[in-house]
Amino acid sequence: MKKQPLTVRVASWSAAHPARAVIGWCVFVALCLALGSAVGTRQAGDRDYWVGEAGRAEAIATEGGLQHKAAERIMITNRSGGPVGGAAHDAAQDVVARMKPLPQVLRVADPVRSENRRMLMVEVTVKGPRLEARRHLDPLLKQTAEVQRAHPDLRVEETGEASVSKGLDTSRADDLATSEKITFPITLITLLIAFGSLIMVGVPLLLAVSSIAAAMGLSQVVSHLLPDAGVGSSLILLIGMAVGVDYTLFYLKREREERDRAGGRLTPEALVGIAAATSGRAIAVSGLAVALTTATLFLATDVIFSSLAVGTIVVVLVAVLSSMTVLPALLVLIGRRLDRKAARGKRVRRGTERTGRVWNALLRPARNHPAATLVVSLLVMAGLAAPTLGMHLRVLNTATHSRSIPEMRVYDRLNAAFPDLLASHWVVVKSDAGEVGRVRAELKDLAHRAATDPKFSDQPPELTSTPDGRISMMTLSVPFSLNSPQASGSLKDLRETYLPATLGKVPGAEYAVTGPVAQDADYLAHQNEKLPLVIGFLLLLTFVMTLLVFRSAAIALMGVVLNLLSVAASFGLVVVFFQWGWASTVFGFEEDATHAIGSRVPLFLFVILFGLSMDYQVFVVSRIKEAALNGVPTRQAVLDGVDKSAKVVTSAAVVMVTVFASFMLLHLAEMKQIGFSLAVAVLLDAFIIRIMILPSALALLGNATWWPSRRMRRTQERATTTSPGGVAATAVPADR
Repeated sequence: MKKQPLTVRVASWSAAHPARAVIGWCVFVALCLALGSAVGTRQAGDRDYWVGEAGRAEAIATEGGLQHKAAERIMITNRSGGPVGGAAHDAAQDVVARMKPLPQVLRVADPVRSENRRMLMVEVTVKGPRLEARRHLDPLLKQTAEVQRAHPDLRVEETGEASVSKGLDTSRADDLATSEKITFPITLITLLIAFGSLIMVGVPLLLAVSSIAAAMGLSQVVSHLLPDAGVGSSLILLIGMAVGVDYTLFYLKREREERDRAGGRLTPEALVGIAAATSGRAIAVSGLAVALTTATLFLATDVIFSSLAVGTIVVVLVAVLSSMTVLPALLVLIGRRLDRKAARGKRVRRGTERTGRVWNALLRPARNHPAATLVVSLLVMAGLAAPTLGMHLRVLNTATHSRSIPEMRVYDRLNAAFPDLLASHWVVVKSDAGEVGRVRAELKDLAHRAATDPKFSDQPPELTSTPDGRISMMTLSVPFSLNSPQASGSLKDLRETYLPATLGKVPGAEYAVTGPVAQDADYLAHQNEKLPLVIGFLLLLTFVMTLLVFRSAAIALMGVVLNLLSVAASFGLVVVFFQWGWASTVFGFEEDATHAIGSRVPLFLFVILFGLSMDYQVFVVSRIKEAALNGVPTRQAVLDGVDKSAKVVTSAAVVMVTVFASFMLLHLAEMKQIGFSLAVAVLLDAFIIRIMILPSALALLGNATWWPSRRMRRTQERATTTSPGGVAATAVPADR
């Protein structure tokens, strides 16, 4: 007897011991949460973000203990907006007196008055690495609040990198709560329409939420191997809700279908076994495909992408595990309840395999006119993808954050009063002991050259050195925004002209430039360098996985092409709405959230969308192959497979779109773009790729669809010589 697939064996055990399976799943989720809470999350540190020349400069500065520390700036202004006077000076001295004794503070600078005389600013340098400053921020904020209470006639505010980060974290948490309030009701309504039963609606939501909870705990454990960049939780919620509901829908749909077909002749355990052999296998294959494709993000050698990959992989695998273990148990318990109702003569609402008028209308073009449908659909998708050719990427940094976040408005007030704080370059140099004097002379020359360049501030540069003078760092201010052409131009002049003409003449000197502008530029260059590697490996991996699953080179190649088309079309719409500025007009987004695409968005979306597209590809093509293996001619098998999967695919798509679209409400521009593009891509994939293009293309290919599978060709040849509509009574899983 042939050994049963793992999905069937696990589901059979779960079906035979439903109580144990449910309790076991609850224990698993509780253990994941407890373990994660016990070990905590290991956050990424400064070193994890070092790339390119900026990274080398940071390494040299750190070696000499000269690395930049996080600074908080306390601003004192009159509520009337007029010039500051004696009361403001008293408040500034109060700030200095309160901040100096704090153990978290490294040093406190003397108060500085702005050129317009309307603000006094006290700079407080925080101990420890820059990214850890948020942990030490609360005592500083408390003292700032005390100064404000002591001087109610003035306005006392605090800003800085740590304050802004803390404000962003608060905003992100509030945004996620809002997203949940929107997502859950719409998901509930969608599932209720799809299944018409509150019990069946509760199953997908319960498993999705429990899978997310378990993944949150596991991701904390994994962070001790791969540090978390602070984006994992958001992604676990985003992807977990989408795939968790998707996988459960696929399984539920098949179990309901087999229950209706059996008409009470099969036990709940047998029905679960059939669902496990078909949809259960498709879910396992799809989840593995999503995990493997997402793993290509590790090739980017970037802490943020690694964090995104970990969150996605963990939640997808947990969602697959829930569908293989506890879901069969729940279906058996529900099935027994339905059987008891039927035995008592109560009417049990049954589903139907009919697709409905709407989906019949959508499928009619591919059914009746496949060639024309294919051509028109491809032209539409190509038109949507065309704007991608003009995509402009940039790092979405502090300057692009939403001004609805209070900390950002304070940040703007500081920069308006002290424009020299907008951006800066940190020139780091390391030399032999015998060249210390020469280095100092060249740094002086560098400062003179920068002073004559209008792209640099006329403020004297700050110079610090190690006691032996072998490592030095000079800070050159730039009175322009981080994203401005002037800031980029000043970095180019510094790296390509000024440094080679000065420090480049010192024998054996090692020099590099870091700072906010340089870090963004090098990060973008690093991503662009890794992009071809990640995409190339992703395309190859997708082709190989599809070939192994369906044993068809034609389907594997078509899967790659269709995924590329879906991704390109969604990118085109992202360019139109965000880079061209339509998002401001249509959605009322702030201008700072538009006119450029976040540098991380394309690579992340490319990988995630390929993985999510595999969900629909595996599920739809599995139904088509199953029908073909049962002797249905290919063209009819395509129509039958799409027809049977249309309702559940579109229901799952609606859930996904709801989840993703809710992220457009977040204040972070990058998350708006990710949510928008994911929602658009899922819509296009579900309603054009899977309903129009895929069935049209497969119907036109006919038996060539299954090349080079000999068994499928023989099956199809026999089908053409017998009744074309005959279908075996027992479903054959698509892996055979």
